[in-house]
Amino acid sequence: MKGFKWSACLLVWLAIQTAFADVRLPNVFGSHMVLQRRKSIPVWGWASPGEKVTVTFTNQTKTTKADKEGKWKLMLDPMEAGGPFLLTVAGKKNTVTFEDVLLGEVWICSGQSNMEWQLQSATNGKEEVKNATYPTIRQLLVKKSISLTPKDDIEGEWTVCSPQTAAYYTAVGYFFARQLQKDLNVPIGLINTSWGGTHSETWTSRDAMNQSDEFRPVIAKLPANYEEVIQSGKERTRLLLEKQQGGLPAAGEEWKWSDPALKTDQWKSMNMPGDWEWGGLPTLDGVVWFRKEVMIPEDASLKKMTLRFGSADDRDSSFVNGQFVGATKGQATRSYAIPDGVLKPGRNVIAVRITDDGGAGGIVGKPEQLQLSGESLDIPLAGQWQYRVASVSPSSFRPGPNTYATQLFNAMLNPLIPYAMEGVIWYQGESNAGRAYQYRKAFPLMIEDWRKRWGNDFPFLFVQLASFNSANGDSRHGSSWAELREAQTMALQLPNTGMAVTADIGDPKDIHPKNKQDVGKRLAAEAIRVAYSGVANGETSLGEASRGPMFDKLTVDDNRAVVTFKNVGTGLTVKDRYGYLKGFEVAGSDQKFYYAKADIQGNTVVVHADSVATPVAVRYGWADDNSDVNLYNREGFPAVPFRTDTWKGITEAAKFE
Repeated sequence: MKGFKWSACLLVWLAIQTAFADVRLPNVFGSHMVLQRRKSIPVWGWASPGEKVTVTFTNQTKTTKADKEGKWKLMLDPMEAGGPFLLTVAGKKNTVTFEDVLLGEVWICSGQSNMEWQLQSATNGKEEVKNATYPTIRQLLVKKSISLTPKDDIEGEWTVCSPQTAAYYTAVGYFFARQLQKDLNVPIGLINTSWGGTHSETWTSRDAMNQSDEFRPVIAKLPANYEEVIQSGKERTRLLLEKQQGGLPAAGEEWKWSDPALKTDQWKSMNMPGDWEWGGLPTLDGVVWFRKEVMIPEDASLKKMTLRFGSADDRDSSFVNGQFVGATKGQATRSYAIPDGVLKPGRNVIAVRITDDGGAGGIVGKPEQLQLSGESLDIPLAGQWQYRVASVSPSSFRPGPNTYATQLFNAMLNPLIPYAMEGVIWYQGESNAGRAYQYRKAFPLMIEDWRKRWGNDFPFLFVQLASFNSANGDSRHGSSWAELREAQTMALQLPNTGMAVTADIGDPKDIHPKNKQDVGKRLAAEAIRVAYSGVANGETSLGEASRGPMFDKLTVDDNRAVVTFKNVGTGLTVKDRYGYLKGFEVAGSDQKFYYAKADIQGNTVVVHADSVATPVAVRYGWADDNSDVNLYNREGFPAVPFRTDTWKGITEAAKFE
């Protein structure tokens, strides 16, 4: 038996050595890929230490040797757009061949859910997918992964854009690529590395954050491994639930929670519909009960009443006044008939038991879908619901992408470096909106970090937050979304940056506006300006107009505030059938803002309000939901939301820790 064990070990060792001897490349390379035109192209991978590696592409043949760790890298000379070509990589024992390789423009698409959002789910998604025959547009979709240390490879493969593949393309990236290809007439490659709900800090490297006074304490808290993360997660959750509700209930006790007579003065509250992880709970999978008291008028007709809501993540059991009315699993809309006699005039209690198996959890859907309704009575239920945690699943203690900083940089970005590319398009910020002042540092830190890693100041284009009624924020109550947009605008101080303004194409009720086509087109216009010197197909393009009108200076003339803009193109205009400008507010020294009348005069907008005798500050589009803004330049690009004051914001003290 000892001889058998030794022989088996020897065979395993030989197999490992043989596999290691094969020349291989990271998965960022593959058949159907697009390589960057007009730039030197790094090609790299692994082989046996000292092994000679030969790379052949078009009319170039380059050789190198693997170092003592088995790593190799060489540079192909710049080439013009074209293809398809073969790229071969030959070592001593094997040859790797990539087919259907194109030369063109390569862009990295990254951020959170609005970048991840697939073409099939965008406006007219089915028709767009059906017509998506663009064989020289390609996408590499990077599989989601996290790591506490930098990885050297990803999972994913390049695909050719067709009706069979386009459904899973990033919608913003697809429309960006389609417009850019129309302008440049070259192949376009998209590297889609995105993950919904993620913070910018998880996309930033340890080294960059460690060099920042703001974020160095965050790096000091990074654990050595994920086992440590799981143990600390269990303890954090235990302490939170102990503090919030005295721990978890005994077995069977939770089923009493549908009883309308139950005392719930110790229960916490959050807004529903919504994701409970945004409402006050930690990253938690398990069972949570939600309760809401409803007052019904004495003279109300209570026949044919129904409890409705958009959906539940992942399944629900619903009760009215302690009586079970229905249960559903999955994304279907809930509609539960309530037996006659269950509801009564006066106080009633709705209870919904939600089981979440992974990811987000809660009552979901649009607020107007959450209601009690009948023949002659409709009672909206959106708003504050009481909640209590009944049980926590083991999956809750697995780390998520935001559990610690640097994880997505390590797993989903570092392996792409130094793949030759033209630039980055980025759609993120929603998850950082509660820490907008800190984002003023976090966002530029990430951009500069990526540029340092690639070794050049490549174009970095991003989408400003669209309108969304996050918390009814405005100039009177403070707006975290307006402050985040301001932080994004400040990032334009970095060289080779561009921003697509999207307030006019957002959705006040949906954090994921479906119109991704205009987003992609505006990013493409900024790409022409920033990356391609304002020239498309040999013709001068839009110049600075694609940036949209931007605040330049404020002057005061008696009771009028005069706002001067830059990037006005051929002039300012208003999109309103009656010619009324919207979205402007003005304040005096008391810092109280009033809705203002505004008129275009040349390259200026004159703002005044009867309640403000001496204007001191002007704001435009300063609200979570700023969809009423309608100032544009004549080239069709919306004005950038702004404020002229620097008065205290509501997110100044919020930190990522």
